Amino acid sequence: MPTNDLAEIRNLAKAAYIYGLPMVDSYRIQHAYFVDAQNPEYKAPWNQLRNIARVFTPEDKAVQTPNSDTPYSMAGLDLRAEPMVLTVPEIEADRYFSIQLVDLYTFNFEYIGSRTTGNGGGAFVIAGPGWQGDKPSGVSKVIRSETEFVLAVYRTQLFNPGDLDQVKQIQASYQLQPLSEFLGQAAPASAPPVEFVPPLTPDGQKTSLEVFGILNFLLQFCPPVPSEVELRSRFAQIGIEAGQDFAADTPAPEVKDAMTQGIADAWAEFAALKKQVDAGQVTAGDLFGTRDYVQNNYLYRMAGAVLGIFGNSKQEAMYPFYTVDSQGQPLNGANRYTLHFSADHLPPVHAFWSLTMYELPASLLVANPLNRYLLNSPMLPQFRRDADGGLTFYIQNESPGTDLESNWLPAPAGPFFCAMRLYWPKAEALDGTWTAPAIQRV
Repeated sequence: MPTNDLAEIRNLAKAAYIYGLPMVDSYRIQHAYFVDAQNPEYKAPWNQLRNIARVFTPEDKAVQTPNSDTPYSMAGLDLRAEPMVLTVPEIEADRYFSIQLVDLYTFNFEYIGSRTTGNGGGAFVIAGPGWQGDKPSGVSKVIRSETEFVLAVYRTQLFNPGDLDQVKQIQASYQLQPLSEFLGQAAPASAPPVEFVPPLTPDGQKTSLEVFGILNFLLQFCPPVPSEVELRSRFAQIGIEAGQDFAADTPAPEVKDAMTQGIADAWAEFAALKKQVDAGQVTAGDLFGTRDYVQNNYLYRMAGAVLGIFGNSKQEAMYPFYTVDSQGQPLNGANRYTLHFSADHLPPVHAFWSLTMYELPASLLVANPLNRYLLNSPMLPQFRRDADGGLTFYIQNESPGTDLESNWLPAPAGPFFCAMRLYWPKAEALDGTWTAPAIQRV
């Protein structure tokens, strides 16, 4: 560890932690998804697609704030030996789908789907940083990743619970194969097997210097990009370097203390940013996106990972959350609320919008006599309109009466929050011309 300036060590540890925590937490999740077959969250081996065609209900307690609009498919891509080809079928024009491509840095570096590539189907090559080939015939587009491992998150719109079989058919038509197989050619030599290091727990990640060991492991799959060459050389001064062992037990006690203080400094900086997020001065839409969009703002990247890792870029989806009423009071099923949209002020989307109910503190769906967990734009024909053509939703624990039940979003008896989701938002949502109306206590 060349530097012996403890203040400099502390500053570098803070910067490296802010830089690296999103990568380490992403690895924790992907280790569960694609490496540890004994983990209850395991999906499939690398380079295999797993479809999850189901509607979430209150019985599902493993995932907080579950999305019941778009059943998922997932794949972890190992691009070291050769690119992978994602083939999507033609999908009817009014059904939204997207494939979010997330690199090891946790940048959403590209999307395939309704917004970006359309619903006409196609084959898309996902290539790692070492591949120099040209676009093969029969391929719609070559998409290049800065890192050798990529997470692909598929979302396929579900119109209503009865539509699930159609979603299953679409998911069964998604294909994932190596480029050599797609082209009918001999496969290249396999990449050497990876000895995946054990991940830390979420709590362990908050304080343990082992974070830097996992970061070193991950950086070997992330060739330095030009904007980070100097940063990576600075990190090397405190032993943070691609592929190198980082023995958390070997630094001198005063060095370990300085690095531990650096981690605490990183969390203090996060806490200051969180206040801006809570005040609406920084939004979720600022935290997720491409490297160019986030502009290498590593604190924003850390906040995105802590507050909602793998969140969509705002161009793909926006998430106005309702945690308080128009008076700033926390939402509670002991009260009755309305949410009113004037006729010309419905959420502006190219795809669809939804409003989902979650009980607190569990952030899970709410059991109710209608088995209704959300209201969304595909339901517009069944909603009762106001006299002026507007739309009023009734958010409460008890039924508002049979004549208004079509517009009822059932709430629990106690604390709750609502999540609005705008898929493929229009310009007026992105630029703030349109804002979500407040929930009013009756």
